[in-house]
Amino acid sequence: MLRGTKVGLRARHEDDIPVLRTELYDDVVNSARSESRPWRPMSPGSKDPRLVVDDKEEAHVPFSVVELEGGTLIGSATLWGIDTHNRFAHIGLGLLPSARGKGYGTDVVAVLCHYGFTVRGLHRLQIETLSDNTAMLRSAEHNGFVREGVLRSAAWVMGEFLDEVVLGLLAQDWKPGANG
Repeated sequence: MLRGTKVGLRARHEDDIPVLRTELYDDVVNSARSESRPWRPMSPGSKDPRLVVDDKEEAHVPFSVVELEGGTLIGSATLWGIDTHNRFAHIGLGLLPSARGKGYGTDVVAVLCHYGFTVRGLHRLQIETLSDNTAMLRSAEHNGFVREGVLRSAAWVMGEFLDEVVLGLLAQDWKPGANG
């Protein structure tokens, strides 16, 4: 397990999947704000490609996020689109509604940076988020990410187009432990 100050990132367990599906992906609004594809219902017991782990998939590393104190599952985090030639990847995370507003997101981003830069030897990490996702913007910027641009009306969310903000962080600009 990778440890931050408040959270741990560990392998996805089979019993995490129903909780993450119910709390994150069955919520149409939350899913519409975090997915680039339209929401659709998933049959109980079906293999949800967003949650099932394929250990052979090198470009996608999913984690379950747990509280360090007590080990309670509080969300999902991913390093995705890993490009080993250009040493680049994207960061994604989703916290259960009960875990939001407690500073966990900032810690998750810090741990993903440690994994990306120190463990994987990447040069650049990138985050794309909706322009009104102040929690993610704050978590990213607190960890040293810089706003690099705005993709105007790039995301179709619940009947309207919203702007996306692109943030980047280079290995040489990363300051481990700066999120505390």
